[in-house]
Amino acid sequence: MLEALDELFSPGCVTRAADDLAHWGRDWTTAYKAAPSAVVFPKSIHEVVALVRWAGSHGVALVPSGGRTGLSGGAVANHGEVVVSFDRMNAISDFRPADRLVTCQAGVVTANLQGFATEQGLSYPVDFASSGSSQIGGNIATNAGGIKVIRYGLTRDWVAGLTVVSGSGEILECNQGLIKNATGYDLRHLFVGSEGTLGFIVEAQMRLALAPPPQRVMVLGVPRFADILEVLSAMQARLVLSAFEFFADQALAKVMAHRDLQSPLSARVAFYALIEFDDDALEEATAVFEHCVASGWVVDAVLSQSDTQAGQLWQLREAISESIAPFTPYKNDISVCIGDMPGFLDAVEMLVAREYPDFEVCWYGHIGDGNLHLNILKPESMDTQAFYARCHEISPKVFQAVAEKNGSISAEHGVGLLKRDFLGFSRSPAEIGVMRGLKGVLDPHGIMNPGKLL
Repeated sequence: MLEALDELFSPGCVTRAADDLAHWGRDWTTAYKAAPSAVVFPKSIHEVVALVRWAGSHGVALVPSGGRTGLSGGAVANHGEVVVSFDRMNAISDFRPADRLVTCQAGVVTANLQGFATEQGLSYPVDFASSGSSQIGGNIATNAGGIKVIRYGLTRDWVAGLTVVSGSGEILECNQGLIKNATGYDLRHLFVGSEGTLGFIVEAQMRLALAPPPQRVMVLGVPRFADILEVLSAMQARLVLSAFEFFADQALAKVMAHRDLQSPLSARVAFYALIEFDDDALEEATAVFEHCVASGWVVDAVLSQSDTQAGQLWQLREAISESIAPFTPYKNDISVCIGDMPGFLDAVEMLVAREYPDFEVCWYGHIGDGNLHLNILKPESMDTQAFYARCHEISPKVFQAVAEKNGSISAEHGVGLLKRDFLGFSRSPAEIGVMRGLKGVLDPHGIMNPGKLL
């Protein structure tokens, strides 16, 4: 049956080579083994339509593949599915200066959209460490956030229109770039964060922003976890922040070893906050820093003196994920409202100390938007499956603390396979019922990324 793929696609657009299956059949999650039956590389929307209709008529499961930088197993094909890679649908077109609007195919790499915007004297401000490999379609399918959410919001906030191929093979044009459109349900937001379970995003109209002013970066040493929130409040009271990130000293140690970097401060402290702000606010930022030192929240800081130094300071935060990857981290990507952070942090800290006393733990995250990354590192001597099984057993206790604050068990990377069984901690039975109903309508054959999310 799969030989029919060779008739649907031109030569070189279908592969069954073992190395290719392993490469395109996985994402950054290491808990699942890739086992697709084939990988296809459509070049047009009509090829995607033909594929989906063929798959529906034969009951063949499809898994979308973008940059595969997710950490919840949302792009893993481990049960003989056909992987649909959007690598070759990567065109940027139809730029509309008056609307600050550009059309991107799903396979456009995030950094390429950012570069295009810069060439127009504008900006695509959604940014994260994986922007050099993640793709716009995947960003939308997971509603990616990243390091500038505190100022610019999530991917959702920049999607002006979507073209989607539903699970029945229909082409849906959603909103088509309009700012005002009061004609019923706004279906584009239904597909944002849907992880490819309702349909495949094949094209998007993305809004661009004005180019940001020159920025400064400051890294502050904060001895106590709870004081990071005091620093955030003090900074936000007097500055417009572009970013407010934090990381623990354990995470910094991994980055320094991985990239052979020096410590940013003269003495090591338990936690660090990285802030980015407009260069013309330097005097205000300095005054706030002095207030934080006088209050006992901060002991030291370093301020970027050039764009090069700012990039070096950003490495300390953005390189964490790649630096801990060799330690097979079990990731908890969780969020609560910022006002609930103090009590939540205390509860999770106590839980981690009690449940993971023999594991190394790395904390970091986008604390300016309530998002924490809790990374449990596998001991070298421990079997990977045994490690994941133990963490999976403990995770409900972490998620219960999240649920008590009406938070999210997945702030950025989606639900995928890794958190599917825990969806009830963030979504009510009624909500899950509606989600299943929507999937039944838009994916009547059950072929779109099955087993993920729901």
